[in-house]
Amino acid sequence: MRIVCISDTHSLHDQIEGIPHGDVLIHAGDLTGSGRIPAGFEAVEWLSQLPHRHKILIAGNHDFCFEDYSAWMREHCERCEVIYLEDESTVIDGVKFHGSPWTPRFRDMAYNADPALAAEKMRLVPADTDVLITHGPPRGVMDYVPEDDLHVGCLSVEARIPFLKSLKAHVFGHIHEGYGILEKGGVVYVNASTCTERYKPTNPPIVIDI
Repeated sequence: MRIVCISDTHSLHDQIEGIPHGDVLIHAGDLTGSGRIPAGFEAVEWLSQLPHRHKILIAGNHDFCFEDYSAWMREHCERCEVIYLEDESTVIDGVKFHGSPWTPRFRDMAYNADPALAAEKMRLVPADTDVLITHGPPRGVMDYVPEDDLHVGCLSVEARIPFLKSLKAHVFGHIHEGYGILEKGGVVYVNASTCTERYKPTNPPIVIDI
């Protein structure tokens, strides 16, 4: 299965060129910049027009429309044939994907989670998950913010991964500075942030085969 990974497009999708073909397209959150419903609708429609047979989407900390108007956004995703996952799983051709939008609390953003809530959400990830999609990274993996000299990934995500015995890939975004791909402990980690730290949507999609 060929998986094409993007994230953090922040309503700048019209500027993105050359998304490779694949079996599954994953968008790991921050589909919008403003988080407003019209921006969310438009970005979902853009996703739906891409040629990939399956499109999977989770929300991010900018995507207030998904947190505040979940039913409307979910209905729009279904109408556009985009698979929206919020602490849910889906199976495609025998591969189990699980998506979760929560990130450690930062300012007053969408899907902020304190440690107890983050741990609760990570306990929902099935042990037989093949591809984990979270908006933010685990602690210590492509989560470094040079300006603050901090690793800002989620401890609860890091703690859950060793219990996911089938895990082949973990796709996330959120930390634009961490863009890239890394193999560690038999798992391929993908920080698919499309936008750079200066919010330029120039980082190429990352393609993985599982």
